[in-house]
Amino acid sequence: MAGTFAVVLAAGQGTRMKSNTHKILHPICGKPMIQHILDTLTETGVDRQIVVVGKLREQVMEALGDLEYAVQDEQLGTAHAVMMARPQLQGLEGTTLICAGDTPIIRGETLRAMQEHHQASGAAVTVLTAVVDNPFGLGRIVRDDAGNVLRIVEEKDATPKERQIREINSSVYLFDNALLWDALSKIDNNNAQGEYYLTDCLEVLRSDGHTVTAFITGEPKEIQGINNRAQLAVANAIIRERIAEKHMMNGVTLIDPNNTYIDVDVVIGNDTVILPGTVLEGKTVIGTGSVIGPNSHLTNAVIGDDVEVKHSVLSDCTVEAGATVGPFAYLRPKAHIGQGAKIGDFVEIKNAKIGAGTKVSHLSYIGDAEFGENINVGCGTITVNYDGFHKHKTLVGDNTFIGCNSNLVAPISIGSEAYVAAGSTVTDNVPDGALAVARERQVTKEGYTEKLKARLRDQKES
Repeated sequence: MAGTFAVVLAAGQGTRMKSNTHKILHPICGKPMIQHILDTLTETGVDRQIVVVGKLREQVMEALGDLEYAVQDEQLGTAHAVMMARPQLQGLEGTTLICAGDTPIIRGETLRAMQEHHQASGAAVTVLTAVVDNPFGLGRIVRDDAGNVLRIVEEKDATPKERQIREINSSVYLFDNALLWDALSKIDNNNAQGEYYLTDCLEVLRSDGHTVTAFITGEPKEIQGINNRAQLAVANAIIRERIAEKHMMNGVTLIDPNNTYIDVDVVIGNDTVILPGTVLEGKTVIGTGSVIGPNSHLTNAVIGDDVEVKHSVLSDCTVEAGATVGPFAYLRPKAHIGQGAKIGDFVEIKNAKIGAGTKVSHLSYIGDAEFGENINVGCGTITVNYDGFHKHKTLVGDNTFIGCNSNLVAPISIGSEAYVAAGSTVTDNVPDGALAVARERQVTKEGYTEKLKARLRDQKES
């Protein structure tokens, strides 16, 4: 049975990025740029994907994980790179799609339309092309007077007349798999670069009497490759716009889409409002009817329905339905905020569970703790969780009142319906229903101010 295969070229390092990171691993909206094209190939139903790696291949393979790879030790051109996949694909019946790992903007619907065109035309090879205003530096599609594709010529090898052509090569091809390997065996490196060009396969196949076609995309920007940071920024903007449109079509309100940054894997429920300056990263999931922002940064956060997050940073945490966070709160990994709880301004929560209805309204640090339901945590409360060697846990029962400026020195347990007096440093467990007062008794010295001033005057005169 015929299959559909893909060869993704990722052997070159991309020196114009001026980076120690392989070009194809630079992130776009939360994923390495190559992962976008790999996901698109999966979406279009490709049976096998082979990534051709070369320079920094250990870096690439570690980032991408369990995929099928071919190795190009010497970079001798695009055709040479494809030849590295010959042992895996030669002799198989089907169609092979070839593309570059630095083309993350290509849409699945474009590739599906190209596949349909390829099958309908009975072509040996179809190249994806676009018509652009400025084709400088790009391969040109040379056609005859009847519009048939003759060949692809690179900029450095083109004549002055050929350089006037505005139809360009995307470096995305669909080949009959058997004919691909036959054509590759017939090309040479007699060109300005001294490389084996994959584009020469088109002329070989046409000369052998096979049909060569081109499929023109109506969106030229989607075939843009990425070679430098400026192009990376353009690709980010294009994909970010697509992500924003998808969410808005699904019932999410983005007050200012151009000032909202959402990664590709983020999930947002309908009737949620995202305010300007908000960044949603990783595997963040937001329920329905919530309001996020402005200027909030969520990474791998799970947010329930009807939650409000204002001017806050949340990472690897959970906020249940009806809770409020912020302004200026910081929820660190393993923070779990219960239903209807309130986390207020300048509050930091780390590896702690805050029960339903509990209020930590301002200026507090809660770490390595479990707080029950309907607790009032006064301003300036600190869980003293680290002794210089180990982290220790604080437990607080339901309906307890923690007074302002309290230090809870862990490990410690405070029962339900208990009270901790303001200003206390609590080092012992507190039973249910008890009051803990842990502070020096107040001493008031009458007339102290006048005595102090007199002493200071005497010191100055002497």
